[in-house]
This record gives sequence, C-alpha cells and structure tokens, in this order.
Amino acid sequence: MIVMYVKLKNICAFDDFYANFSYPKKIVNSSIEREYLPGFPNFRYKKVNILMGTNASGKTSFGKMLMYIFNFMKRKELLNITDRISDNKKESIFSIDYVSDKNTLYSLEVIIPPEEEEYSIERCKISLKCVNIKKGDSYEKCVERLKIGKEVEVFEGIEALDKVSKSSRLGWNFTYPMDSNYYIRDIKVDDLENELYLKVLKNVLMTLDNSIVDIKKVDKIEHTYAIVMNNKNLIIQEGKVLDPNNILSSGTKAGIEIAGFLTALMEHRNGFYYCDEKFSYIHSDIEKAILSVMISKLGSGEQMFFTTHNMDITDMDLPKHSFLFMRKENIGGEFFISCESVSNRLKKATDSVRNAVDNDIFAVAPRIELIYDLAYEDDIDDVLDEDAG
Repeated sequence: MIVMYVKLKNICAFDDFYANFSYPKKIVNSSIEREYLPGFPNFRYKKVNILMGTNASGKTSFGKMLMYIFNFMKRKELLNITDRISDNKKESIFSIDYVSDKNTLYSLEVIIPPEEEEYSIERCKISLKCVNIKKGDSYEKCVERLKIGKEVEVFEGIEALDKVSKSSRLGWNFTYPMDSNYYIRDIKVDDLENELYLKVLKNVLMTLDNSIVDIKKVDKIEHTYAIVMNNKNLIIQEGKVLDPNNILSSGTKAGIEIAGFLTALMEHRNGFYYCDEKFSYIHSDIEKAILSVMISKLGSGEQMFFTTHNMDITDMDLPKHSFLFMRKENIGGEFFISCESVSNRLKKATDSVRNAVDNDIFAVAPRIELIYDLAYEDDIDDVLDEDAG
C-alpha cells in the first residue's frame, strides 16, 4: 500500500491539515532505488518519509490517525476516529489518496457530521473515486482526471467501503514507543522459528549490548531460547523475555521490537511501514545504520515512515523530499499541526538539510527559553537569602 495524500479536519489538532507524498521531478542518481510505482516510472511517490519535529508536534498522532483510517477502510471501525474529534459540534473530514492495486489510484473521503446524535457510519458521507493509472501518468495527472471526473468510477456510502475491502490489498506495520524501562514486548513464537529473525535479533542485540554473545535455542524445551550473556542467560519462553532483575537496558529492550519490525520489512510482509521513535535510547550511529538497512531492504512498491528526534539523520545521503518537518502552532489560542517537506524550500542540489535545520528555516526548534528561565530562579533565591540575612 502506498499513501499519496492525506487530509484531516477537526481531528485531534489536525485542522485543515494536509500532506502530499508525491514528488514532481525525477532525482538523478538518487540513493533510494525505484522510488516510483512499479511499471509506472512517472508515478513518483516518497518511498522513505523521515518525519521530524519537536515533542508533541504530531508525529505519533499522525501515524495513529493513518492506522485508524486503515482500520476504517478494512474493518469499518469508526470509533477510534470519532473519539479524537476536536469539536463535536463541527463537521469532521478525513481523506486519503492511495495505491494498493498496481494500476489504480483510490481517493477516499469521509465527512463526519456533528454529533447531534450518536456517531455512526450510516450518518457519514462516504465517497470513493477510482481511476486507472496509465503508462505515462504521474500522480498529478491522475488527480486531474479525478477532479474532472474523466474515466473515474465513483462509489458512495457503505458500497464504497465494500469496494475498498474487496478490491484492495491493504497491509501495514506500525510500531510505537513505550516505556522500555519496565516493558518488553512479547516476541511472536513463529518468529523464533524463523532463521532470519534470529539472525536479525542476534545482530541487533549484540550491537546494542556487547555483553550479549549469542541467542540460541534451549535443547529439549519447546519454544524456548536463551539470550546468552557473559555472566548469565536470559530465557525467552513462549515469546516472553524473562528479565525479572531488569538486566537489559532500555535500548536493548527497544532493540527486540526493532528486530521484529526490521525482519518484517526484509521479508516484505506488509508493504506499508511506520516506525515511530523506537530509537530514543539508542546511539545515533546505530540508529543511522539500522535506518540505512531498512531503506536498502524496502521493496519495490513499498513505503516507510520513520519518525525521529535525531538531527544526525539529516546528514544521511537521502533526497531532500524524504525529510518532512511537523510543527504545532498556537494561533489565537487554538493549536494547529502542519507538515512541510524540505524540498518545498531547498531547491538546489548543494542546499544542506542540516544547515537549514540548524538555522531553524522550518521553524521547528523547541522553545527552550522557558527552561533557561528556570536558571533565573536561583538568582531570586540568593536575593531572598540575602534579604533574610
């Protein structure tokens, strides 16, 4: 599945939010191979999307909204979306352009009326437009045909969702951050029988913790493996990592989930991948190395979103359109999230993404003046102490 365009209105802090994941001009000698729809070289899409921004700028919320939209498309689940409507007295909208069949562009729009009564799919205005992608088409050409209704199929209401679920191959993989200090996500038992997964898990964990020397099956005990360390073993039994003394570091715990995500990507299980801030406890060079492997293994017709706070990622040899910055702005007491592609501003091949970030061209630098303001409190305390003396 390839996401080309997303629009959100009155959902979370997304109001008149939109993001375009096509790029208009072919990149010569790009470090990302086959960044176009298979068989349609002019239908270009952003195969790798690096989402950056400060805390609470909407990176995780955006990923979760995509997941909720996908669940709506596949299972007609509306509750996760209506639970996040910002103002239930106003109309809410979400729309998505996507490709899930090799030669069809789908455009789904759902308008949710105000909550005068209980939210339901039946009260929503649902429209699905489909257009065949021709040999020389770009995404922009297909959108023009959608707008004028030329050679377009249109489905309304529940029939539209039936069309989506029956005709589209929808597959995705989302992974989100969690408190790694106390939690280790279970490993799928089937993965433990997968030689590739065991190799990925071993290589990742040994990189993150040099006291780990091997991962091996425990003889005569079904579905049981051991993380072999210099001075002891940790048992993986029925997919659960038994670490009662909390020996594994936060980064190593995160590495277990990263290994599962990376294996799924290497085996092309899902087609669409969203990796959200799984590297908070991991060294910058390791994050860059794993990301580079993810990109190299991403298949033709697949797409990945990767969120990070690590500005060293901007030094990687990636097309400028791969970098997108999200920001949340306070406008008249209301908060709005927006997303901007680096390629909108940096046009020259010699333009540096890192320099643009360092100079806050995209207005995403965190507000740290309030933190520095706390340093002044010590001075006040000193004055108070002198007055008391």
